[in-house]
Amino acid sequence: MKRKQRNIQQFIKSPFKRLEVLFDLDRWYEIWVTITSNKSRSFLTAFGVFWGMFMLVLMVGAGNALEKGIMSQVEGFATNSVFFVAESTTEPYKGFRKGRVWNMTNSDLPVIRQRVEELQYISPVLFAGGDGSDKNVVRGEKNGSYLVKGCYPEYDLIDKSKLVYGRYVNDIDIAEKRKVCVIGERIYEVLFQHEEDPVGKQIRVNGIYFQVIGVARSTSGASIGGNTTETVVLPFSTMQQTFNQGNIIHFLAATANEGTSVKVIQDKITDILKQRHQISPEDKDAVFSMNIEEQFKMFSYLGIGIASLIWIVGLGTLLAGAIGVSNIMLVTVRERTKEIGIRRALGATPNNIIGQILTESVVLTVLAGIGGIVLGVGILSAVGVALSQGDQFFKDPQIGFGMAVGSLIILLIIGTLAGFIPAQRAMMIKPIEAIREE
Repeated sequence: MKRKQRNIQQFIKSPFKRLEVLFDLDRWYEIWVTITSNKSRSFLTAFGVFWGMFMLVLMVGAGNALEKGIMSQVEGFATNSVFFVAESTTEPYKGFRKGRVWNMTNSDLPVIRQRVEELQYISPVLFAGGDGSDKNVVRGEKNGSYLVKGCYPEYDLIDKSKLVYGRYVNDIDIAEKRKVCVIGERIYEVLFQHEEDPVGKQIRVNGIYFQVIGVARSTSGASIGGNTTETVVLPFSTMQQTFNQGNIIHFLAATANEGTSVKVIQDKITDILKQRHQISPEDKDAVFSMNIEEQFKMFSYLGIGIASLIWIVGLGTLLAGAIGVSNIMLVTVRERTKEIGIRRALGATPNNIIGQILTESVVLTVLAGIGGIVLGVGILSAVGVALSQGDQFFKDPQIGFGMAVGSLIILLIIGTLAGFIPAQRAMMIKPIEAIREE
């Protein structure tokens, strides 16, 4: 019973003993005196850790800024999309010679919708103008050379735009072949006065008058079908009829249902187009397609590779700094052999000696590392403010809170490892031999 009570008392007192050690001012003062007794050596020792953490923070911040910049380029753009363009055939087939020119047509759309169950959205696209040879978009005395694009309302769900004024093309515009248009923000700035409402106004596009129903702004840096801010969007049916395009399609955009690989609809649509237009199944170049999902994955893998390289280089630099701390701590232990021997003779336990050396190593490492973190975050903040002016590719170069906490944990581990070997060396010192040493 008495033993049990004694164990309970020791269990209760144990945390308080650890707190006493933690808040032992004499011990911390002694650590401070030891570190500052040779300022040059301590500074040079800590500089390796400081520089390693500083570079790690800068590289991680730059990597985050690069990742945010890449993501901003595809923000609002359907990453589950694929685009098709008709190219000349490269294989002879069913009496046709290679090199035959063909076009996708309106009749392809219902077949694709019927046979491709995984299809989410699809929109044909026509292009005209925008080559800079003439001022094809005119309002009064103001004009400019801009791309003209005809598409379905679904295209805005594939390449999302933000409407500054009005609305986008809708199904009624398509069905009634209305002479309406959505102009890009840059076109609005050229043709209209500042803050003038353009909705309902007339502009001339390729010699024909259209009524403005909206002004669009791009939400991403990626734009497969032309720059949104410098494009006039017409209803697809209107553009086909008004500009005598017959039933051809220049460009086809499609997206896959959620949970379906874009490769599935890419292969199915390609096969349908080849079957309907008498193209050899072996002809890999006649139907050009761009799988945005694959491109997006490539960027994601690139980001992972860059992040991995950053951490490998940063941790390698920190490890080099830790080795420097460990070497200096070994020298310090060697210089303090007599002192450690006297401590052992006066009753200091091996754990006391190990704790002293490890604490000195951790304090030196953590102080240097925190200095590197603070300086790195400060520089990243200054760069972030500078880059915030205007539309920059690098966005907000900062590190996350998790990264900061993880860095402190890494510093504690490195400091402990750096002091482990010197602490073992100190523990092996015999009091009698140490006291005899001159």
